[in-house]
Amino acid sequence: MAVRDQGEVFAEGSTAVRRDTVGGKVWTAAPHRVIRDTGGELVMCCWPGVELVAPTTWIEWLVTGDDAVRKRAVPDLASGRWRLGRWTWRDTTLLSRFRAGELFSVHHYFGAGRRDGWYVNFERPFRRTGIGIDTFDLLLDLVVEPDLSGWTWKDEDEYAHGRRLGLIDDALHSRVDEARQRVLALIEAGEGPFADDWSAWRRDPAWPVPALPPDALDAPVRD
Repeated sequence: MAVRDQGEVFAEGSTAVRRDTVGGKVWTAAPHRVIRDTGGELVMCCWPGVELVAPTTWIEWLVTGDDAVRKRAVPDLASGRWRLGRWTWRDTTLLSRFRAGELFSVHHYFGAGRRDGWYVNFERPFRRTGIGIDTFDLLLDLVVEPDLSGWTWKDEDEYAHGRRLGLIDDALHSRVDEARQRVLALIEAGEGPFADDWSAWRRDPAWPVPALPPDALDAPVRD
């Protein structure tokens, strides 16, 4: 399958697959419905009923809540040995915003009693593919209050473990530190992705559930 050019955008309403990839292998693959794609910013969403592919350790942790299972995921990732399983997204609608060149994406959760706050995921800048985008979750997250009045760092233990296991080298760690400071500055100024109020946004209930294409795991990887 041909890789999309960086300037080529996805049509509104089309399906785009967000994949986490590392070492030329797919770690996660989730289909989304495209809300907006300007070339510089891609906005997508998924909702309950969307079937995705993820490591079996992550799925087992969601089912059991066993934190020991969650902690196995990072060593599996570092070793390049993980098994994938199918999981159906439940409970919440997730709106995700990706900006070209940024080492983070910004998300909103709607439904199931979730507050309409902000969730920042630190990850490798996305690359466009023939079926969507490839990135890599860097194991660090930031939860931000709806009114931008405060924030809480999340999964710093996983990030530190990833550092120890070599998933995040010194050069990448330095870029993550810069991204952390950039995000905090944007939050404090209410600028960039935090300038837009998406709290009233709701998906069109008539939209069909996006589905993974047959080649979601085989399409060329862009690490």
